[in-house]
Amino acid sequence: MSELPIHSVLPDLLGLLRSRNSAVLIAPPGAGKTTCVAPALLDEPWCQGMIILLSPRRVAARAAAERIAGLLKEEVGHRVGYLTRLDTKRSAATRILVMTEAIFVAQLMEDQELTGVSAVLFDEAHERHLASDLGLALALESQQVLREDLRVLVMSATIDGARFADLLGENAPIVESEGKAWPLRIEWLGSRPETRIEDAMASAILQAWRDEQGDILAFLPGMREIARTQERIEARLPTALVLPLHGQVDPAAQRAAIRADRDGRRRIVLATSIAETSITLEGVSVVVDSGLSRRAEFDLAAGLTHLITTRASQASAAQRAGRAARTGPGVAYRLWEQAAHAGRPRFDPPEMLTSDLAPLTLNLAQWGVGDPASLKWIDAPPENALSAARQRLEALDAIEPYGRITGWGRKIAAVPLEPWQAAMLLYGARHGAARPAARLALLAQERGLGGGGEDLAQRLTRWNADRSKRAESSRKLAEGWASRAIKMVNRAQQAADNDPPLAILLAHALPDNVARRRDASGEYWLSAGGRGYFCDPASPLAASEWAVIGDAQGQAKGSRITAGLTLTTQDVENWLSDRIESRTVLRWANGRVEARLERRLGAITLASGPAPDPDSEAVEALLLEKARERLGSLLPATLLARAGFIGIDALDMDLLAGEAEEWLAPVLLGRRDLNIPKAALVDALLARLDWSTRQRLDREAPRDFVTPAGTHHAIDYAGEGAPSVEVRVQALFGLDRHPMIGRTPLLLKLTSPAGRPIQTTRDLPGFWRGSWRDVVKDMKGRYPKHRWPEEPWTEKPSLKTKKAFDRS
Repeated sequence: MSELPIHSVLPDLLGLLRSRNSAVLIAPPGAGKTTCVAPALLDEPWCQGMIILLSPRRVAARAAAERIAGLLKEEVGHRVGYLTRLDTKRSAATRILVMTEAIFVAQLMEDQELTGVSAVLFDEAHERHLASDLGLALALESQQVLREDLRVLVMSATIDGARFADLLGENAPIVESEGKAWPLRIEWLGSRPETRIEDAMASAILQAWRDEQGDILAFLPGMREIARTQERIEARLPTALVLPLHGQVDPAAQRAAIRADRDGRRRIVLATSIAETSITLEGVSVVVDSGLSRRAEFDLAAGLTHLITTRASQASAAQRAGRAARTGPGVAYRLWEQAAHAGRPRFDPPEMLTSDLAPLTLNLAQWGVGDPASLKWIDAPPENALSAARQRLEALDAIEPYGRITGWGRKIAAVPLEPWQAAMLLYGARHGAARPAARLALLAQERGLGGGGEDLAQRLTRWNADRSKRAESSRKLAEGWASRAIKMVNRAQQAADNDPPLAILLAHALPDNVARRRDASGEYWLSAGGRGYFCDPASPLAASEWAVIGDAQGQAKGSRITAGLTLTTQDVENWLSDRIESRTVLRWANGRVEARLERRLGAITLASGPAPDPDSEAVEALLLEKARERLGSLLPATLLARAGFIGIDALDMDLLAGEAEEWLAPVLLGRRDLNIPKAALVDALLARLDWSTRQRLDREAPRDFVTPAGTHHAIDYAGEGAPSVEVRVQALFGLDRHPMIGRTPLLLKLTSPAGRPIQTTRDLPGFWRGSWRDVVKDMKGRYPKHRWPEEPWTEKPSLKTKKAFDRS
């Protein structure tokens, strides 16, 4: 075995693990931690059992096992084996077992003590996958409570190792390897927003093919971009060896992409982020990086996991570029500007903060953890995501309202699938449809099976007819799940109504995703969960009245359906009758409460008609709610203004709204609208006042002002200059003292005999002796039939004309 940088620190690491049960190893990519550490532990005195080496991806797990076995000059499956969902090689002699993190969590659930396991190595822990964080938390719990002798080694390529050391405990040492640094040149090609990514990448790869030596590794966000880029390169370089590398490529093709060509041909490997870590691609000295990555992100509002394409982080870009200098000098072409690099996020977000936490929540319930905070986490699960996960698990009858796992939930947890997929499989087993349910679950997980398209039924048909190795292997895996589910369901639990439609299997697992078409084209849909979706009118799903959504992409307010199954109205009535409810729904329409009797499947209305006898308390509650919203326009403004003027708290608007149930509800009894007589509202408000307060109201804030002429005028307590009153000036003759409301001068808005404004004043005596003369000059010409005395304060008040006044 050639000397690698990790060999210089292995003696220190081995010595520490002889006396301590936890450690952190920080080693850069290419140092040899993945392939060299596990074999070095085999002969340690404390290592009598198996070593589990965790890998973040299936491709990396298989490649690591094959690499370690090769270094030991053995075939895979002897001392070194691997365990992934679609491919396994192990035997009774296996001492090093490489497995994916999710499978490790499932193994922990079956055996909390990890019987026969001496060490667990968390490789590439800095990637912060959800299963890795959960597996580490549970392994540390097991180590603390059940297995003090269990060694836990966290291996990281970044300084995040220090955080892991804090998590492991005060005595957890950190061992650092320098790594072997080969020269790496970065070429900044710049971005071209107007150019499709596959065209830009094909151009950059062709440039690297001409200008550089060695195999080329190109990073693209997904399979679709890889396929399109491959088409463009093969058209320009028909003799080049172009190899895709992603999770859906069969194992043989993955090996071809990882290993140097036996005939010495130069390769172009088109890969997703799967090739960023854990895998060394032989012969690669050139990297072409699109700068994009695609990751799964859970939408709490939609309840679905979306694939989003984002800019690769600085850490991810560094990992990608480092692939070119693993075994010698290399060069990395980047399709963005150097000046823009600092604006990229430093790290990718941990999956704990972006993923669906239903699997984690179910695992914790199965483990017996009531409070997730009692475990050790690098980043604790967010409470809002945990709450949403609990609600979905309760809907599947997997956990009880207070978080305890149910018997049915244990069965769901025992199936190596997402909780909703496991629930679908077990439901299918109950109804004699375990095999189609298992295949449907696998379709939901494995992109590319059965080709593309939104209709899962069509994909399933194509997959069933596919005779490729991958299709056969996938069917075998689904068959194993089906057989397991059939054994888990008791005969007494099996239902008499067998052979449910495919869509009903999906509807049982995702009840909120049952959706109904909202328009003739099939473009707009409404789900039982109350969400709106879009569908391509050309899709096979668009022609159906009903569908069950298996996947959707886009923002929560307008997700596009990307996978689903159609079902008929008869299917809904026959198979989902237990979820259909009849209830009276109250609505506010046309200014009144309308009661409708509706048959509903969640938010979807199946039928609606008038409700003959709605609940009176519910009607009153809705009417009261609407009255509170309109209280300002509903109540007698004059009375409230009078009360506000002298500070009567009982008629304060905020207090009235808060106590509406006490004083307003009785007024609303038997009503459906808010056309309440003002007199009834006045009486209800005055009933809130005791006798002395009502007397004070009439005394200190009178409703009317009575003029010397005996006329009554409503006092305005709310308008500008309040309190104020509008009055004809002749009605005030003979008055030489300004009228007051308490200590406040009443604003007099004086008008002519025709009601036109003359003047406003808070000083009537001053007005008589001042500007009245100017008023008289103007008024005598306009209204000669009326009296306009020089000293009005000495005159008798009257609204009559001069002749009429003289006659009287």
